[in-house]
Amino acid sequence: MGVDPRRRVPRTDAVLADPRLILAVERLGYGVVKQAAVDALDAVRRGQIPPDAAADLAVAGLPLSPASLRPVLNATGVVLHTNLGRAPLSAAAREALQLAAGYVDIEYDVSTGRRASRGRGAMDALAHAVPDAAAVHVVNNGAAALVLAATALAAGREIVVSRGELVEIGDGFRLPDLLMSTGARLREVGTTNRSTLDDYSSALGAETAFILKVHPSNFVVTGFKSSVGVAELATLGRSVVVDIGSGLLRREPLLPDEPDATSALRAGAALVTASGDKLLGGPQAGLLLGRRDIVDTLRRHPLARALRVDKLTLAALEATISGPRSPAHEALRLEASVLLHRCRTVTEEVERAGLDVAVVSSQGVVGGGGAPGVALDGWAVSLPVSYAAALRVGEPCIVARVERDRCLLDLRCVPDDRDADVVKAVLAV
Repeated sequence: MGVDPRRRVPRTDAVLADPRLILAVERLGYGVVKQAAVDALDAVRRGQIPPDAAADLAVAGLPLSPASLRPVLNATGVVLHTNLGRAPLSAAAREALQLAAGYVDIEYDVSTGRRASRGRGAMDALAHAVPDAAAVHVVNNGAAALVLAATALAAGREIVVSRGELVEIGDGFRLPDLLMSTGARLREVGTTNRSTLDDYSSALGAETAFILKVHPSNFVVTGFKSSVGVAELATLGRSVVVDIGSGLLRREPLLPDEPDATSALRAGAALVTASGDKLLGGPQAGLLLGRRDIVDTLRRHPLARALRVDKLTLAALEATISGPRSPAHEALRLEASVLLHRCRTVTEEVERAGLDVAVVSSQGVVGGGGAPGVALDGWAVSLPVSYAAALRVGEPCIVARVERDRCLLDLRCVPDDRDADVVKAVLAV
């Protein structure tokens, strides 16, 4: 009788003794590496590979990184792609994340040896960027900023808001539900397309906590419409809270219809809320800027503790505000002529392999619930539609846009030093 093949299966500890797997344990952890070895030994038992190939298969089965998140080249033309993490961080913000990963003086004054204000560097940077705000605070996202304001200022009372501004913010979450979950009541005024100052004035009463002005940042209403600006609302003698959404701190000529924190405060807003990971180009965060008494009330509310940001967010936010322009800022301003040159270069490389490829005009968008209706004129590399799926599972992972039954690679958000990687990925399909 022959030897039972199961007796030839190496022991798990023998496979794990491979030097490559020992090094992998330091990077990925013992559990992950052991599972790869177990999977490889199962393949040996099934007769799929010889016993001496178990370690090689285990090494091949290891994940590329300790986290399951996979780096992506965004070739969709959507600058703030929510499904791809919205704004990519700048090199300065990434460096700050590395620094903050260890022990840091987040709530410690090294000169006195005493406790210090949490995240004071990020708060100082935000206050310096928006000097019209008497005080600032940061929570973990834009929705949290509005929830904190409603909870601390309007629980059990009324928020006056236009019906045309009660938006759905994505993934089925709706602003009215969010606000009412805080215990506040909504006093809706006007209609979906028209609201007037008289509508707001008539709704004010003893139960009014504040007037809420929301920028409908993910859709555009055209035609027979009217709305009331912050300056007009501020004349009604009640606090006006303005949710600008996308996080512009100052007016941006490229996006003239997008509200900004500075303008809202100068117009009379008592409080402005915004997101940090959209047009600001930073990490996910909720910004609160406004009157000192209001911001102090929010900061000291018990809910603020539950919405507190961590050291990584504070570090990246400070570096984003104080540092060089963000990748999102650069992508929005990328000249069409530069995109055309890059697309032609990529196309020429791919064309040499005899592939069906062409350069076509392309319109990118801001995305992330910001500047709806604004088109970013540019160019893209056009391939057969089948390439879209293949590129998503390739290395590197490239997410393209499918349009008119073609796979379009819009390079607006792809770093120019990765164009060669795009060519290699296409040729590897």
